Amino acid sequence: MGQGLFKKLCKNCCIWIAAICCLVACSPKLDWRVVQSPQERYTALFPGKPEKIQRRIAYQDQELLQTLEALKIEDDIYSISATQIPIGQSSLLPKILDLLQGNLLSRAKEYGGQVITEDVLYQTAARQKQSTKDYLIQFKSKGTDEQWMRVRWIARVAADGAIWVYQVSVLHTKAIPSDAKTFLSKEEYANFFDEFYPE
Repeated sequence: MGQGLFKKLCKNCCIWIAAICCLVACSPKLDWRVVQSPQERYTALFPGKPEKIQRRIAYQDQELLQTLEALKIEDDIYSISATQIPIGQSSLLPKILDLLQGNLLSRAKEYGGQVITEDVLYQTAARQKQSTKDYLIQFKSKGTDEQWMRVRWIARVAADGAIWVYQVSVLHTKAIPSDAKTFLSKEEYANFFDEFYPE
């Protein structure tokens, strides 16, 4: 039951992004700005003003808070989703991470796409370096163009015991002219990932 709910949750994130992109006017220029999200406990650098959606999702006998900030610029969708795990429920963390990651990775492999992983470091708001992985994911589907996504999952435990799971991603909605690692490491993408600072 929990797995089905979170698969639905992950699919709904794609719907959220699509809805936001209908609201946001596309701009050919990058207009970098710092976006502070104190409730979700992070600071990010977006190449424009993102739209924000928030909702609560019932899970067993409790509710999980999930937010999404995103914007579309030409062929790219920049997004940060944050899912809060209630205090005292740390045992849910591995399961939620597995479900969030598994949904995207299985979708890519189902249609013959590929997944490339890379060990990386990110910095917290206190400028402490932590290790994680970046995933470069190729999506293929009948009747649509090839798409690529660079995504990073980060889990943080706050001083008060609250846990946040972040998904930082850029979805490039067209085929790329070079190898994925080189293309998705360009400055306009690197800035977005390097300047995401969770507490």
